[in-house]
Amino acid sequence: MKRMASRIIWIIVMLTVLAAAGFWLIRRGSGNVVSFRTEKVYRGELINSISATGTIEPEDVIDVGAQVAGQILAFGKDVNGREVDYGSTVDKGTVLAEIDDSVYASQAAEAEAQIQSAIANIRRSEADLEQSKARFVQAEQDWRRAESLGPSEAMSPVSYDGYKAAFETAKAGVAISEASILQAKAGLAQSEAVFQRARRNLGYCTIKSPVKGVIIDRRVNIGQTVVSSLNAPSLFLIAADLRRMQVWVAVNEADIGRLREGIPVSFTIDAFPGETFRGTVGKIRLNASMTQNVVTYTVEIETDNSNGRLLPYLTANVSFELDRRADVLIVPNAALRWKPGTEQIVPEFRDIVAKQSDQKEKKGRGGQSDGPAKSGRPDKKGPAMIWEVFKDKVKPIEVKAGISDGVMTEVEGEGLAEGQEIVSGIESSTAAAAGTAGGASNPFTPNFQALRGGRR
Repeated sequence: MKRMASRIIWIIVMLTVLAAAGFWLIRRGSGNVVSFRTEKVYRGELINSISATGTIEPEDVIDVGAQVAGQILAFGKDVNGREVDYGSTVDKGTVLAEIDDSVYASQAAEAEAQIQSAIANIRRSEADLEQSKARFVQAEQDWRRAESLGPSEAMSPVSYDGYKAAFETAKAGVAISEASILQAKAGLAQSEAVFQRARRNLGYCTIKSPVKGVIIDRRVNIGQTVVSSLNAPSLFLIAADLRRMQVWVAVNEADIGRLREGIPVSFTIDAFPGETFRGTVGKIRLNASMTQNVVTYTVEIETDNSNGRLLPYLTANVSFELDRRADVLIVPNAALRWKPGTEQIVPEFRDIVAKQSDQKEKKGRGGQSDGPAKSGRPDKKGPAMIWEVFKDKVKPIEVKAGISDGVMTEVEGEGLAEGQEIVSGIESSTAAAAGTAGGASNPFTPNFQALRGGRR
């Protein structure tokens, strides 16, 4: 009897298990079992920012060129007594390079000789003037005597006319001598100008640093010939002060309207992984550029480089901080985007949700839409809705969405607390079962429902 009773109990247990398994398989095969993917609400800091890429640039760069043509004969010495090269520190007036000056030295000597010749011409013209004045005095006295006698028996008409002509000629000779002096002085001024130009060209053969700074680039070598024509050839690039650096960032026209001077900026450099540098927006250049129909503006970011770690022309990954919220509740954007089907909502909330949907449709495009607030208006908080699991369905939580960083969004609302779990998507057991045998999840099988309601 005991064995029979045990067998009956065992049969009853097996039938119960089989009935439960059959019910589970029927529900599983129907595809109605849905599990919700949830995320936790947490409290923290949120930054609304714009990301871009830029280049580290010295704040003040001087391109030192050559104004004369010639061969580079030698380089100067930097403050440490070494030959000027990349990275050399130089003072204002430090000799950077020497250009062959033989041609310009001969031109200067020739111009100086022309000055001496012009001076001699002036002296000769002055002497000629004195002679002309003496002739004029003699001719004037002869003419006065002839004029007092007049044509008579004492003076023939021919002699009278001769004295008059000699007087006029002497008078004109004085004027010619005075003009010769002016011409000689003008020649002297011209010779002096030619000499000054020759001396200046001779001086240009010695290339000096116009500022105190660091040599960023040396673009010539000893023995190389530089040719100066319409444009001065560039020889050296000098940074006046590497302790002050700038980041030049190309910002898309869609984002430029949200930037202004003084906005805090953070940026990272691949050369220093894990380290963040700080700066502020200093200037927004107005000369836009277009590349492949994309308009960008150059934004200058000022940053301190007192430690000298930032090197010129490093690539910077820049983040413009438009707004910052500290100690606020934050949820994933996927939770704000996800919307359940009517059958997934707790029945007592379906009418409320339907009415809200109708009101939003009536507002049309002019009304507020669910989701994160636009980063361009961080102070505006729009109504939104997130969902909480209630038994095997979801119920709504009305919130106000604030700023977003593209992944997370600031929210506030009644009934919302830190650590609370909210829905960000769904995972159908049918999709999971189809992916693997025995109901195991296959990570390589796409979950279309989750993608539809999950994070982008």
